[in-house]
Amino acid sequence: MKFGITGLSGSGKSTIFETLTQNILGEKHKTENSMGAIDVPDTRVDVLSEMYKPKKTIHAKIEYFLPAVHNQKSDIKKDQNVWTSVRDCDALIHVVKNFAEYGQEPPTPCKDFLQLDQDIILADYFTVEKRMERIEAEKKRGKKTDKEESDLLTTCHKSLEDGIPLRKVPEIASAQALKGFAFISAKPTLVLFNNNDEDPEFPDCKDIMAKEDCMVIRGKLEQELSHMSAEDAGDFLSEYDIKEVARERVIKKSYELLGLISFFTVGEDEVRAWTIKKGTSALDAAEVIHSDIKKGFIRAEVLAYDDLMDAKTYNEARKKGTVRLEGKTYLVNDGDIINFRFNV
Repeated sequence: MKFGITGLSGSGKSTIFETLTQNILGEKHKTENSMGAIDVPDTRVDVLSEMYKPKKTIHAKIEYFLPAVHNQKSDIKKDQNVWTSVRDCDALIHVVKNFAEYGQEPPTPCKDFLQLDQDIILADYFTVEKRMERIEAEKKRGKKTDKEESDLLTTCHKSLEDGIPLRKVPEIASAQALKGFAFISAKPTLVLFNNNDEDPEFPDCKDIMAKEDCMVIRGKLEQELSHMSAEDAGDFLSEYDIKEVARERVIKKSYELLGLISFFTVGEDEVRAWTIKKGTSALDAAEVIHSDIKKGFIRAEVLAYDDLMDAKTYNEARKKGTVRLEGKTYLVNDGDIINFRFNV
């Protein structure tokens, strides 16, 4: 799972990236893209690891991607490659400045968000126009074209022309025929208002908050917190009345945004969390681990995490009848512990 961090110049993208990943950015981030992969906090993994004492414990991972600074300053009308680097991201985090700087004008978060969103809409608009022009040229040459693609692009063009991001048009955002375009405005988006140290409140952007998934982060404060020892961090959290650090809040929201859940595999060799979309079948969950498991799938032996905690041991859960065998179409639940039976 990969999140692209975007925002206007001066919004605090680098601060947010450092806060989430604990990666210290040097000067090179101005000319090079930055990536940080972190473990997804999950106490269930820790409990299972304590129970099984495996050789390896592997948490699920989440990646945060920060495009090089110079990309964000490009003129999008002249350089349509400005957004290329985030096209392979699963979702976006729009960082919006909501902090005042000494001697500067007050922040304008509502205006800034709309400007950033319009830039992204414009990038997709040019992509659609270019493809539609190519299709018309192919028709004139007598070449057969894909009517479904053409119709979908026409719908895209109309939405984007009206200033509507494609994430607000679900049938477009999920259309298989358009997957190859990786439209930026179709990606699930988290709006992160970057506040000053003393301000934990949302800005007065009710229209945006009604339409988008939004969070507040005190970027500089959380950046300092991310580099503190556990002891110092405890005092810091109390002083600023922070109940949960930003990293964990953003990860939770990221999972919600993409509709993700975790299932577990356990044993003496390894305890591991796997990330899948809610509504994934046992057969497709097996493929996340290895394509051979899907190919040779027989059954999935399933035990809910809560049932294991209630029974204390796997054998006791089996005696209680909470360990069950499921077929290919079983929809995996968050917290399922699964042992796939397969034969290749």
